[in-house]
Amino acid sequence: MTAPTRTVPAQASRSSAELIQAESPVLAHNYHPLPVVVARAEGVWVEDVEGRRYLDMLAGYSALNFGHRHPALIEAAHRQLDQLTLTSRAFHNDRLAGFAESLAELTGLDMVLPMNTGAEAVESGIKVARKWAYDVKGVPADRATIVVAGGNFHGRTTTIVGFSDDDTARVGFGPFAPGFRTVPYNDLAAIEAALDETTAAVLIEPIQGEAGVLIPDDGYLTGVRELTRRNGCLFIADEIQSGLGRTGTTLAVEHESVVPDMLLLGKALGGGIVPVSAVVARREVLGVLGPGQHGSTFGGNPLAAAVGSAVIELLATGEFQRRAAELGTQLRSGLTALTGKGVTGFRARGLWAGVDIDPTLGTGREISERLLKEGVLVKDTHGSTIRLAPPLTITAEELESALGSLERALG
Repeated sequence: MTAPTRTVPAQASRSSAELIQAESPVLAHNYHPLPVVVARAEGVWVEDVEGRRYLDMLAGYSALNFGHRHPALIEAAHRQLDQLTLTSRAFHNDRLAGFAESLAELTGLDMVLPMNTGAEAVESGIKVARKWAYDVKGVPADRATIVVAGGNFHGRTTTIVGFSDDDTARVGFGPFAPGFRTVPYNDLAAIEAALDETTAAVLIEPIQGEAGVLIPDDGYLTGVRELTRRNGCLFIADEIQSGLGRTGTTLAVEHESVVPDMLLLGKALGGGIVPVSAVVARREVLGVLGPGQHGSTFGGNPLAAAVGSAVIELLATGEFQRRAAELGTQLRSGLTALTGKGVTGFRARGLWAGVDIDPTLGTGREISERLLKEGVLVKDTHGSTIRLAPPLTITAEELESALGSLERALG
């Protein structure tokens, strides 16, 4: 008996409204997207199925730092697709060594653990920190603790949401793993009070993205580095959103000339083409792992390594870091001009900003929908805050246009 056939309309023949409606019965409702159906993209612009164009001011939460379909990245992907895409880590492949060498050089650290998604990098970093605590620091078995910051966003796996204080991410998914101590963000005294002989690491975002682009006081990262060094534990910096050019430097920790023991990278590392993440650390930290103690079938696959290597080549020129710094000045200036005219406050570093909107004018979602009608894509967070994170390839004219659209959306 043959299975019944199911007729599925061709995607190209369906309108945006029809495609949105078609998703509802077959997709889990774990997202609430804006009502736009993207079909094509190039650089900082995307186009929906009807041909309407939009300026992308979100860039996939920094996954598209180099814009959509950057020619160098697309060429690297095409070239690798013609050669080899996957071997698993049961065998070596000819692209992985070069990727690891260039990423270690870019970050100033020693060893790389390649993974796929940001959450995988965070989970891997937690495992490595605990193993290091037992093997090197001498913490008694199953007693290791990790200090984290309130308001954090490190991913959505069960371990990670267990130390989140966002009820939407956390409630209904317990029981949670023990071993985490939460302290207020940007509070060095609270970190110091939480450290003891069981502490394996302090895990923080140098800038909290999901919380609304919260930037700590000058000296905070330096203080975390000093406290962890003095107390014999690791400093883990989650740079999955803030890293790889977004803030005007390769890494956000560079604003205070800090080198953590472990970096967590992702998003932009895959160039908006494939998911690529990595744990990058000192040799004595990542060196605690032995065969079979951690792994990923797709981690470090040849296609990912080829695209990741091409991303690193772009960053090695310094062009994108300079662009983020220079255009960041324009972004801050434009937001300053809107402060008191619908914007109640903002936080910005490089081409990344959290913008607080006067709640009497609408929620962040409502402002995002108004900007959609203006042909600009942004995303809201935490009530009346919107996030701006355009591709680093945006021009001054395009950025000025986006700021003009925001002014009209607030009018």
